[in-house]
Amino acid sequence: MSSLGRGESVDVGIALAGLLVGIVVGLTGMGGGALMTPILVLFFKVDALTAISSDVVSSLFMKPAGAIVHLVRKTANLQLVLWLCIGSVPAAFLGAVLVDHLKGIAGFEQTLLTLLGVALLLAASGLIVRAWFQMTRKRTLWGEGAAPMTSPEIEIRKLPTVLLGALGGLMVGLTSVGAGSLILTFLLVLYPRLKPSQLVGTDLVQAVPLVAAASIGHLLYGQVSLGITGSMLIGAIPGAFIGAQISSRAPGGIIRRALAILLMASGLKLVGVPTVGVLTISGAAVALGPVAWAVLRRRYSWSIGSRSRRHQQQLDHADDP
Repeated sequence: MSSLGRGESVDVGIALAGLLVGIVVGLTGMGGGALMTPILVLFFKVDALTAISSDVVSSLFMKPAGAIVHLVRKTANLQLVLWLCIGSVPAAFLGAVLVDHLKGIAGFEQTLLTLLGVALLLAASGLIVRAWFQMTRKRTLWGEGAAPMTSPEIEIRKLPTVLLGALGGLMVGLTSVGAGSLILTFLLVLYPRLKPSQLVGTDLVQAVPLVAAASIGHLLYGQVSLGITGSMLIGAIPGAFIGAQISSRAPGGIIRRALAILLMASGLKLVGVPTVGVLTISGAAVALGPVAWAVLRRRYSWSIGSRSRRHQQQLDHADDP
């Protein structure tokens, strides 16, 4: 096993981590940086800039494996992809350039870790918001079922979509987090008519040119480790393909709840919360989160049932002579 700072051989541990992250990316559409970068920093002790640069470049090869599946099954809105890329591609390259220009500043490494932690906390919040939107919008507690071979017609909101792409691209360039974690969440708000499978597909397809721009920037200005990148890709490419095969046919709501807690714990650690605090908050989330969600789900279930009964009563009265 090679030294992570300069290694060029395959690291089995990183390859296995890449497989896990690849499956999660394909399954949920969440950007791999939200998991792989903190894994490299926290568990493999890779410095932040090398972890970010190597993860961005590995995503360039991992994303197409999942995107191709969604293109074949037509669970991606290509017009929406175009407007997202108009904002995200130049912003992603700019983010990588900014990292290079700022890395010489004293304390920048810690600032980068803090920024990464904030991005992870936002991603965790986004997963919770997505779960709530999916439950309330679809009027169902268990998801939408298998994905169809068609995409609903939507009206593209060009300026908000371009700005969203720019925000996500800049975050990817700076921290490697944002392509799936943040963009996908805001897409859900901007385009509530898109089904979750189509949100995932659209996000994965638009992430390919986004990550390409960020990768060029990091290859030119960052600190890419070929050993780390290659090890990640050995696991991540088949993982993304497997996850996308699942997500293109069925929702992956349950895993997102576990990911929200994982991202929250990683984010808290990176922003400087002591280990005891991270364990306490994470334990409370594990213990109380399902209870709170069950209460909301039960209340919402009652609300749905009540509206359905009132609607049926109105139909019955209308049929009365």
